[in-house]
Amino acid sequence: MFERIYGVTDQRDDVRPGFVRVRLDLSYDGKDFSGWAKQARGQRTVQGEIEDALRTVTRSQETYELTVAGRTDAGVHARGQVAHVDLPVTLWEEHREKLLRRLAGRLSHDVRVWSVAEAPAGFNARFSAIWRRYAYRVTDHPGGVDPLLRGHVLWHDWALDMDAMNAAAERLVGEHDFAAYCKKRDGATTIRTLQELRWQRRPDGILEATVKADAFCHNMVRSLVGALLFVGDGHRPVEWPGKVLAAGVRDSAVHVVRPHGLTLEEVGYPADDQLAARSREARNKRSLPGSTGCC
Repeated sequence: MFERIYGVTDQRDDVRPGFVRVRLDLSYDGKDFSGWAKQARGQRTVQGEIEDALRTVTRSQETYELTVAGRTDAGVHARGQVAHVDLPVTLWEEHREKLLRRLAGRLSHDVRVWSVAEAPAGFNARFSAIWRRYAYRVTDHPGGVDPLLRGHVLWHDWALDMDAMNAAAERLVGEHDFAAYCKKRDGATTIRTLQELRWQRRPDGILEATVKADAFCHNMVRSLVGALLFVGDGHRPVEWPGKVLAAGVRDSAVHVVRPHGLTLEEVGYPADDQLAARSREARNKRSLPGSTGCC
């Protein structure tokens, strides 16, 4: 996948008269960003960077607010992030053909917008999504991390047993209350459906976790990874992460691993004719008073 409340624009499935909803597909290196969401103290954020660039290249007096599929925390990367923005029809028609290239010229090199296109009816980048897929990358090489990958791979200085980690992960898949693995927010549900959680060792020796769910709560992915690393290095038995989940309370032994190993890889949406229905369904399931950072 929260500290700040989603804005009013997140809640809208209907597009105001005279406006058009535009989908943006983007990626960023999270190292120098204070997360996705704009911050009250003016820190550098992905949302702020793109909104400023959009305002500049369209020569607008107004800032048009972005709604995103998954609000990433400070230091977390994204390869397949999705957002939408509602723009005046006249502005969109004037700039649509050159908007992508102009954004490329304006944005910093650590954030890229890969496509801008009119969204189908009923599309909401946040609520229409049916899953988000993250990857977390770790190396247990005794020499450390390849210097060229150091900003995207965590070094774990104990040898890791991938089979034990996968055995532990199987006990966490499904619909559960993940309160033990989430930073609690007042009034916010911690019930999630974890669709996939598995590890594989790449040819270069890096261990890569695939974590896929309908949605994530704050710190969920990094807490799950932290628990599984403790199993992999032999500090905890295979049964331990499942017992923590069942207990339903935060366990001080579950470490939230560092954010730089985490990347939002992809967001999934249903067929166009099901977008609006999915958006309504997501709201009914989890009417959160707010959510911010993930994961």
